[in-house]
Amino acid sequence: MATTAQPAKPKSTPAFDPDRLAQLEVAGFRAYYDRTWLRCFWLLTQLAHEQFHLSLPRAIQAAYYITRASIAWAPVDHDTRRVRLYIRKFYRLASKHGKTFNFDPDTVARLEYVYWDEHRKLSGRPQTEKAPLIDALTNLHAAIFNIPPEAALPSAIDRARCTDTVDEITGHRSPNVEADWHLAEQYLRTAYHSIAAAL
Repeated sequence: MATTAQPAKPKSTPAFDPDRLAQLEVAGFRAYYDRTWLRCFWLLTQLAHEQFHLSLPRAIQAAYYITRASIAWAPVDHDTRRVRLYIRKFYRLASKHGKTFNFDPDTVARLEYVYWDEHRKLSGRPQTEKAPLIDALTNLHAAIFNIPPEAALPSAIDRARCTDTVDEITGHRSPNVEADWHLAEQYLRTAYHSIAAAL
């Protein structure tokens, strides 16, 4: 017998601290590029807890999934299927158990992978070639935060600036590594504040 689909459960307006999320995320970038996976896991646990308002046990589970995705992604010759699997597990958990955002986890997981892929392909390339990365980030932010693409664009630009700055550090082109880590965090702060203002 056919059943009537139930409407999606409404979720409360997202409440997050843009500055705190930026701080945790940039620290997570540093841990990822240093391959200090335990620190990366702990930072991602905090990030999942604060961004999606997951309980601590669920945040630990979510961090496990996205850390596994990051470890699988680290080699250039990586297992794409495994990376996608763990990204999808992360967003399905965040969607089901989180208390903030209302999004389709499979769509967001696909867009997250596109962002990772475009970032890697365009790392170190001139700004004039970064349109695919900004498009990927615009689509990702619009899907996660349920805002129009035009409202997501400013945050996408600032996040792309953040990743460019991180690429300068990890590519050993930065003249001042600590100053550039601080700059990367500032770009992310601006991005998260832009999203908060659009909600």
